[in-house]
Amino acid sequence: MNELKFSPQSISEPSLAFGSMDANLKAVEKDCNVDIINRGDEITIRGEEVDRAMSIINEFFAVIDQGQSLDEQKINYIISLSKDGVSYTKSNVAADVLCFTHRGKPIKAKTLGQKDYAEAIKKHDVTFGIGPAGTGKTYLAVAMAINALKAKEVEKLILARPAVEAGERLGFLPGDLQEKVDPYLRPLYDALYDMLGRDAALRLKEKEVIEVVPLAYMRGRTLDNSFIILDEAQNATKEQMKMFLTRMGFGSKMIITGDITQVDLPSGKASGLTDAMHVLKGVEGIAFCRLRDTDVVRHPLVRKIVNAYDRVAERENG
Repeated sequence: MNELKFSPQSISEPSLAFGSMDANLKAVEKDCNVDIINRGDEITIRGEEVDRAMSIINEFFAVIDQGQSLDEQKINYIISLSKDGVSYTKSNVAADVLCFTHRGKPIKAKTLGQKDYAEAIKKHDVTFGIGPAGTGKTYLAVAMAINALKAKEVEKLILARPAVEAGERLGFLPGDLQEKVDPYLRPLYDALYDMLGRDAALRLKEKEVIEVVPLAYMRGRTLDNSFIILDEAQNATKEQMKMFLTRMGFGSKMIITGDITQVDLPSGKASGLTDAMHVLKGVEGIAFCRLRDTDVVRHPLVRKIVNAYDRVAERENG
């Protein structure tokens, strides 16, 4: 059995790094198959991966020293990165503030995948964010768009989503156009309300500075000086994807988000997102960012659910 003793070099209160009832240390014990004895100024680690366990604990202290907090998602991500010998703090994952919510909370990347995604959006006119549920594809896209709008880099924000369940016709639903499509666009509204507050978002919507529309209603438009987001793009057909991408005007940015494992199109209809990944590969000015299960920032069970479905899909596909 390996044994290692060390004293963390930190200005922080140890309890902030160790967690309530040493919960953070218990997570390290489980993942590294070690026993950790905490004597305040000295920590003893016995078991298999003692060096990795020590590096994780030092990462916890480094995060606290940088003024960040340790939540369950961050703890799990630090542990996950350690398996590849990658340091969360040295990677500067949360270095840049992407936007502030209406309550003043800074929005930052939480994973390396999210950081690369945000940087791609800054550098490219068209960015595809592709990955499983819970990786922040839509939320970060809206945050970047709101930031560009506040900085007057664009004049308009347009959020679009395919209304697949209603066959893009929507006519049989009660109410006017907005009432018909609102149920399909609710995730986009939720992100807007979080960034701007409900009242401010609705005022900008009334002034048509912000538009939230079904994909089918974008045909025939040319969008200059706009930040345009297509959400759930895996449910756009090839024809709709081409139509959407060719709406782009001067001074505009586009972000296309989707999960190619969750296509809801009728049988026989190919996904426009999958097609675009093939057709547009290597086109200058377009970036493709692949987010993975390690970038999931929702409840830890979401990552496990994603992995479980992926394993079944792999078996079914041979």
